[in-house]
Amino acid sequence: MPTYTALTTLEGESPAQALGLALEALNPEPTGVGVFEVEDGSGLWEVGGYFLESPDEIALSLLAAAHAAKPFVVSEVPDRDWVAHVRRELAPVEAGRFFVYGGHDADKVPGEGRIPLLIEAAMAFGTGHHGTTQGCLLALEDMIAAGTEAKNVVDIGCGTAVLAMAAAAVWKRPVLASDIDPVAVEVAQVNVVANHLSNLVTCLEATGFDDPRLAEKAPFDLVFANILKGPLIDLAPDMARHIAPGGTAILSGLLVGQADEVCSVYEQNGFELSQRRDIGEWTALRMRKT
Repeated sequence: MPTYTALTTLEGESPAQALGLALEALNPEPTGVGVFEVEDGSGLWEVGGYFLESPDEIALSLLAAAHAAKPFVVSEVPDRDWVAHVRRELAPVEAGRFFVYGGHDADKVPGEGRIPLLIEAAMAFGTGHHGTTQGCLLALEDMIAAGTEAKNVVDIGCGTAVLAMAAAAVWKRPVLASDIDPVAVEVAQVNVVANHLSNLVTCLEATGFDDPRLAEKAPFDLVFANILKGPLIDLAPDMARHIAPGGTAILSGLLVGQADEVCSVYEQNGFELSQRRDIGEWTALRMRKT
């Protein structure tokens, strides 16, 4: 049975949230509503609804007009096994010594000298196939190649915990992995178990550094934060307080055009740029606490 999506954009978070609430009251009701910032510096927000039957397009037009949004674009989504499709499309990713793969590609795992990280396609947020995650893994690879050993590591906004697991697998030291989303924390824990790293990686729910377990372990000498431009900027003062002098922050979730602004904010908070890597339209920054 097909499903349907209805998507629009408008300016400002508050109007977008209001439209999202109004969309939930539509008849037929959507099975889910999403409100997301478009991370391209435009100030636009995307509002989307997901329906099991064709939505009322007249009602959608009235909602869009009432909230000063662009007209909704309604699309029919064919009935297919999306997880199976994604598994077929996602080839293993190699980033230095790291080999990120799904269970369907277990026969392709390389031998000695490589670090395989199993992330299933059904848990695709942060699988390593995204340029931001690849950039972070390559920044970690460069640190390792330079002889750096981080003894106290945390992955803020860990998603599937692929970065936390990579650090734990390399240095065989305890690593913390936190996320604001409880579902992400559950996913991270599943991946940690699947990769036999339960004795090294601890997953917890937290907003930024706001958790006593993080405060207790600070200062860190390596922090991953693969999130988004806005949260990275907001996190800069806390990042400065929680990283030891000479420590490193690996930052991503950034479009190429956003990197200079984030870099400037971190420099104002006591960091200097050690490395920048652009992969496609995405950027990863390695910043050193001075």
